[in-house]
Amino acid sequence: MLNSCAPGVSVVNIDNGFGAGVFAARVARRGRSADRAPEQSGDTPAQHQQHDSSGQHDPSGHHDEPATPQPRVGWVDASSGASGDMLLAALVDAGVPLDVIQAAVDAVSPTAVRLRTEQVQRAGLRALRVHVEVDGEPADSPSNSGSAPHRTWADVRALLEAAVLPDAVRERALATFGRLADAEATVHDTEPEQVHFHEVGALDSIADIVGCCAGLTHLGLDRLVCAPLAVGGGRVHTQHGDLPVPVPAVTAMLTGIPSVGGPVDAELATPTGAALLTTAADDWGSQPAMSVATVGVGAGGRDHVGHPNVLRLLVGQATAGPAAQTGRTPQQGRGPDSLPLLLQTNVDDLDPRLWPGVLNQLIAAGASDAWLTPILMKKGRPAHTLSVLVRQEVRARVERIVFAETSTIGLRVQQVDKVTLDRSELVVHVHGQPVRVKVAAHDGRVVNLQPEYEDVLAVATSTGLPAKTVLAEATAASRDVER
Repeated sequence: MLNSCAPGVSVVNIDNGFGAGVFAARVARRGRSADRAPEQSGDTPAQHQQHDSSGQHDPSGHHDEPATPQPRVGWVDASSGASGDMLLAALVDAGVPLDVIQAAVDAVSPTAVRLRTEQVQRAGLRALRVHVEVDGEPADSPSNSGSAPHRTWADVRALLEAAVLPDAVRERALATFGRLADAEATVHDTEPEQVHFHEVGALDSIADIVGCCAGLTHLGLDRLVCAPLAVGGGRVHTQHGDLPVPVPAVTAMLTGIPSVGGPVDAELATPTGAALLTTAADDWGSQPAMSVATVGVGAGGRDHVGHPNVLRLLVGQATAGPAAQTGRTPQQGRGPDSLPLLLQTNVDDLDPRLWPGVLNQLIAAGASDAWLTPILMKKGRPAHTLSVLVRQEVRARVERIVFAETSTIGLRVQQVDKVTLDRSELVVHVHGQPVRVKVAAHDGRVVNLQPEYEDVLAVATSTGLPAKTVLAEATAASRDVER
């Protein structure tokens, strides 16, 4: 949708496929009791906004306060296990456009990869299967998998960091691959940076992980709950030889996670599937109280006799429970073990030229944030406090970087609560050039609009205008969209 505004400025509400596009649609759906994505209803984001703003006018002049929006929740039924392609198919079947996922995969994959869907049956039940193809053949075919490079964690991280992706998708993917690297490092008694992913480094697994991260971001869930993970049984042949099920890498990721053997003797939980769910899930257990809007059913590659090899994803709104009653943020609704951690240390003897590299490494390793605060220590010595905000699953990796790259001999660790606003992104065009704008909303109301400075500077450099002028124009254009 194009809005008229100041000369030289145009505004585009984009749906870039990652749930960070049309903030107007996100804000509008907060006020509806029956939540559905614009793609499922057939309406455009602008039409959704009009529907939501067309309520009856009260002649008395009194306006009722809008109802408190209920959290948007998802539940994963992993009673038949989980793999990357099963979750990917369930996301598409639940309403995430395939183009959204394809765009994310294209941004990361060094080789052209095509995603194709197919309706199949598993033990008599309908399900969706997603195929990953390279040069017209399955990515895991002998012609492709035989020549697939065994990428290291550093290789995969470089691909993700170089890709043009929304920050939320990149952070999810980095955290997922980082969890895999930690698990493989534990199993093989090595450092995560030295881990070769083997099967996980293949193109189909990169497509599965990046695609799932894009799909989950697109859904915009406030809370994701997962049923206990079925892992299967028996033995499976891998590049490391015949291994028991669950394979060691999966076992390493199951610490503190509800899991169960069976229901068939086969590998039901793959390393990719385990990494995705253990990274994305906020809670584990049975289906929460919710009003289900959509159900996605993703099929695995095999059709087990008497037991459907499917993963189900239910998406809707919470109808009861603490999160629904209080409107608490997803972070506040998590258990104690899922609260973020704040790692801090005071350092007075590190060459200050090294700090930028340290901060960059911490963010790349999956830290949610990292910053320095200048302080004065005892005896008046100037120093810095390094603060790093991390999720539990990346703590070990971040600690290794701090101890390796700084001169500290210890860290203070404390659990912290975190309240976040709904965040999305839009793009405005200033003098014909795109400028991304971060959008923050609270209870469906936009409360902050912040143009990306790098984009503002690029426009200023190419046009010769002062950066503050471009910033003002971009801000005004984004406010025009808000109205």
